[in-house]
Amino acid sequence: MSSSKRLVVNLSETLCNEFDEALKEDCKKRSEFIKEAIILYIEEKKKLNYIDRMKKGYLEMADINLEISEMGFAADIHELKNYEVKLSESDLPDDDGSEKRRYILC
Repeated sequence: MSSSKRLVVNLSETLCNEFDEALKEDCKKRSEFIKEAIILYIEEKKKLNYIDRMKKGYLEMADINLEISEMGFAADIHELKNYEVKLSESDLPDDDGSEKRRYILC
């Protein structure tokens, strides 16, 4: 059997009256409402903490990810330039001076 602790909460009379009216609409007891509110608060704090940690992780990895993507992009540009050189060489006239060769290199 789990043990429970008693909490004492001080509210102004106005706030306490509004709280009681709200509880009547929901047909809940004070302790039940407060317990649910505490659970929701803790869950929300955990969610926000998780989002903050994810954001921090993405920010820490941003420079590394950018560097990696630029390395791949540089390699692609290099290959494209080599391809264009080979393609332009294929447009040279044949040795016998007739038509130009037109090859598409893949």
